[in-house]
Amino acid sequence: MENQKPLILITNDDGYLAKGIKALIESVRGLGEVIVVAPDGPRSGMSSAITSLQPLRVHLIEEEPDLKIYTCTGTPVDCIKLGINELCKRKPDIVLSGINHGSNAAVSVLYSGTIGAAIEGAVFKIPSIGFSLLDHSHNADFTETHKYIRLLTEQVLKEGLPAGTCLNVNIPKGNDIKGLRICRQTLGQWVAEFVQSKDGANKQIYWLTGEFSNDEPHDENTDEWALAHGYVSVVPVKVDMTNHDLIEPIKRWENLV
Repeated sequence: MENQKPLILITNDDGYLAKGIKALIESVRGLGEVIVVAPDGPRSGMSSAITSLQPLRVHLIEEEPDLKIYTCTGTPVDCIKLGINELCKRKPDIVLSGINHGSNAAVSVLYSGTIGAAIEGAVFKIPSIGFSLLDHSHNADFTETHKYIRLLTEQVLKEGLPAGTCLNVNIPKGNDIKGLRICRQTLGQWVAEFVQSKDGANKQIYWLTGEFSNDEPHDENTDEWALAHGYVSVVPVKVDMTNHDLIEPIKRWENLV
């Protein structure tokens, strides 16, 4: 139907009780019909993981006009798959994931359950956005995120995105955001990633930690630069991970056999 409200499918990787997903719902209320399918607990670092060896359980926990909230025992990608295939009466017009508590800039995009869910939306050719705030605190202040989330959601609903593409959006902490920067993923890697310790039986254990080592801290085209200088970073991310530039140079390998 032409006058049908947009259908907005929402998930996250911090769990349905996280302050971030509540802020995301609040940011887009009024733009359409909202269906939330979120993990029943924290699922950070899940990337595009799916559940295959055990059944998934879903519970409807809240329903009001233009809003339904379900919890799911699976991963963020499980939530999107269930939402699209089982819980939404029609194909969503947009998938939103977040708001993540903490950055998903640079190489963190590879590990993030928040962005994994947005990528899954893109797999289904649905315009999708993953949102993150650079504040890991349980009680993070999401006030400044609303403006940018609503603006970007409205714009993507209006203009769409290329099939197989989603947006990775990171928002600086604080009240002095300068604006938006459309940029690319920063090159770099996490270093010093583990802290050694002992468990109660005096056996060696390792805690994941680390810090990001930026290979190009002065490049103004990157998401890390944008965030460090007070801008919201918006990086288009593709499902297709093929290095197209390398196909021709290594075509000769076909003749080695």
